[in-house]
Amino acid sequence: MVAVINTGSSVRNIFNYNENKVQAQKAELIGEGNYPANASELSRDFRLKLLLKQLELNANVKRGSVHISLNFDTSESNLPKEKLMEIADVYMEKIGFGSQPYLVYQHHDAGHPHIHIVSVKVKPDGKRIDMNNIGRNQSETARKDIEKAFGLVVAQCSKKEKINIKPVKGNVAQYGEYETKKAISNVLNAVIPNYKYTTVGELNAVLNLYNITALQGAKDSRMFQHRGLAYQILNDKKQPVGVPIKASSFYLKPTLKYLEIKFIANKTNRNPHLKRIKNAVDLSFLQNRIKSLSDLDKILVQGGIKIVERRNDQGILYGLTYVDHVTKCIFNGSALGKPYAASGIEERCGLNELKTNLKAVGNIDHKELVNTSQHSSFISGNELQKIFDSLLQSDSAADYISKEFKRKKKRRRKGLND
Repeated sequence: MVAVINTGSSVRNIFNYNENKVQAQKAELIGEGNYPANASELSRDFRLKLLLKQLELNANVKRGSVHISLNFDTSESNLPKEKLMEIADVYMEKIGFGSQPYLVYQHHDAGHPHIHIVSVKVKPDGKRIDMNNIGRNQSETARKDIEKAFGLVVAQCSKKEKINIKPVKGNVAQYGEYETKKAISNVLNAVIPNYKYTTVGELNAVLNLYNITALQGAKDSRMFQHRGLAYQILNDKKQPVGVPIKASSFYLKPTLKYLEIKFIANKTNRNPHLKRIKNAVDLSFLQNRIKSLSDLDKILVQGGIKIVERRNDQGILYGLTYVDHVTKCIFNGSALGKPYAASGIEERCGLNELKTNLKAVGNIDHKELVNTSQHSSFISGNELQKIFDSLLQSDSAADYISKEFKRKKKRRRKGLND
């Protein structure tokens, strides 16, 4: 189980967020704590007013709303409502909110089972509940106790490598907004918190593999100028289908502002894994006859590394991005160095093709060619031409001169001075 605690200045907004989900049949109100009757028997207006009245007991509290989500493993999708309410009650008691009024909602619009709890941090006597480090201390203790007591999957033991992301089918957009948003949300929840990317382009390299794209809009568009971001489904031809959905409408809130914070952290966190990709590429060229980018991609995929090509409208390759599904790191080829960028890879593929052609024509095996391919990860076009010329040139060609072009030496007569 994973617990996420957020506070805010408007309990009305948080309340409406969950109630609107219920109205759209994307969530269900399954229980309450410290209300005078069952929440389902009370009107929506009454449920909200009880929270607002308690907040009014302390006007000095500016961020009085509390929004908690308890997230469970995908294997626990069949947890009954009664058990979810028990978990919510125990959790609220252990973090010091056992006497607070709260509402519990079960959401159905994500790829994993989870519940939302809405409450306030002002006590019935008007005192404020101290929430400093509550996530690290009380919540963490409560999580471990609940996992043990209810036999839940232990969060810290789950391995990121086991995350299974299924590509979204392009025709899901035909089913309506709910199915579209749910499909996109499933991919975002699996990719955004776990992969290490430093630009929207790098994020799209992995999202596109699962038929999702992040949109910033054209540079002269209002969306781009206001730093907006939306997500849209792609079909099997990687063409956008359906209506883009604003980043702010997803519970994860993967807005540009949110992503930019992750960009900074990811830039440092991914550095230790840079050599893994470079070594994988170099070994692929040393151990195999790679004639094309497709050949290289087939080899790297076996080790969990996927190459994503970037081409212009004319189909010309101008960039490569490496997605490492093992370390969850994404690198542009240029960030790894020239030999791993698009132009460098194409030249290295060209050298291997040259080696194959030479051996096929004349069964040539020159030390210069072998040594060059083993000890240099990158050969320029000029150097490649020199090797080609030297291999095709006869060993004795430089020593032979036709007799017609030979100069006759003049004989000196003895006894004469110059």
